[in-house]
Amino acid sequence: MACAQVLAMNSTDWVARFTTAKDAAPENSLLAIEQYGKCYDARTDGLAAALGKQGQGPLIGARGNFRDFEAALRDFTTKALTDTQPPASSIKTAYASLYKKQFRYSFYQSYSEKLEKRPSSERSETAGAFANAPHTDAQSAAKPDTDPLTLAKNRFGEILAALAEDQRHEIHAAFGQIFERSSMGERWKLGIYHYAIFLLESPTDPPFSSPPF
Repeated sequence: MACAQVLAMNSTDWVARFTTAKDAAPENSLLAIEQYGKCYDARTDGLAAALGKQGQGPLIGARGNFRDFEAALRDFTTKALTDTQPPASSIKTAYASLYKKQFRYSFYQSYSEKLEKRPSSERSETAGAFANAPHTDAQSAAKPDTDPLTLAKNRFGEILAALAEDQRHEIHAAFGQIFERSSMGERWKLGIYHYAIFLLESPTDPPFSSPPF
């Protein structure tokens, strides 16, 4: 199946379709996640290349800032998975690797928005690709207890509170570094909280949020 067809589905639907055609063995789920990730990377690489040709891509400073953000995100991911997930949770680890890709795509997407208006089909696809879209006026006017970021912060706090004290301090410190080491953390705050909750929540808990793509 072509990447355009794969990315027309969200990752969960793609994995379900792939494993139905084969079987639900863990190795097939891992292969499906890997293939989805390759398609997602190919799209991001294509966007980055197109921006570079037009001289609209990020400059050295912005790329360095993003590398700092990615480094902090990797550190947090490692600590979160090591401290809270079963050692053999290969599916969780694979999904974590997949969901991290949303931030790189969003990084380049922010530069593409400065270019000419894109076809409606592409705009629709990219709008749903990243969980942390800017708040609308309606969202900003929402009651604090229904604001998406407030809900995410509360859920994140609940999960941390349930951890052992040493784990809680280690994970909280690593999470804080995502925002301290790079200003880009503020840009994607809701997406980062959703990602952190995904990493930390128990496999037996209902997911807090839908997959980012």
